[in-house]
Amino acid sequence: MRFQPAMRRALLLFVCAFVLRAGAVAAQGIRIAAASDLQPVLPAIVSRFERDTGRSATISFGSSGNFFSQLQNGAPFDVFLSADIDYPKRLESAGLAEPGSLYQYATGALVLWVRRESGVDVTRGLEALTGAAVRRIAIANPDHAPYGRAAVDALRSANLYEQVRAKFVFGENVSQAAQFVQSGNAEAGIIPLSLARSAAMGTAGRYSEVPSSLYPPIEQGAIVLRSSRNKDAVAAFIDYLKRPDIIHELADAGFGPPRARAPR
Repeated sequence: MRFQPAMRRALLLFVCAFVLRAGAVAAQGIRIAAASDLQPVLPAIVSRFERDTGRSATISFGSSGNFFSQLQNGAPFDVFLSADIDYPKRLESAGLAEPGSLYQYATGALVLWVRRESGVDVTRGLEALTGAAVRRIAIANPDHAPYGRAAVDALRSANLYEQVRAKFVFGENVSQAAQFVQSGNAEAGIIPLSLARSAAMGTAGRYSEVPSSLYPPIEQGAIVLRSSRNKDAVAAFIDYLKRPDIIHELADAGFGPPRARAPR
């Protein structure tokens, strides 16, 4: 079959456009929407992933609930690392994520954190929040932040919620909540263990872990977005998160181990 000159030009333009589009997608790399509790550890993991695989990736941090809303409205991400596995499940149910790509990569934990010079006795646990020395308690906004909801659940379970709710100052996400207490804009904060163990906060403050029996498990899930044009690269990234050394790195950062398979 012989093509007319006009058809040959059109075909050539189509092929060039396809190659350029594929090249642009590859150059852009994986776009990761990640829960803020991962800030102390995920950049290093992604850097190692890039070095080991030759693929590139960019990370945006924020609250899981806000990312969920954005992804429902077509936000351009390839993979979602949520602090609440329910959000990825809901995206999958809505047909916005790749079926079968859900993976529980970690389990989170809560702590009560105060500045090192604070007179608040964190060994008293959440009961310390009822004291007059604590005028403001920083937590992530429970309307869209899983750790904020867990903090409220823990206080309710300890029968302290009504006593301290007037002291709350809400961060847009857990990182902002941690900044409030670290900067002195709150006397205490209920934040993720991963942030409390970070280099900056580890030297600046003291913490005690909130008993896990006081709040539902913070099961954190990753999922591939159906709209992604980098599905092979994203699948490689999810597989990377399953490596024993990465699971160990997350554990060192304050995360509990994932289950062998995410609950369905």
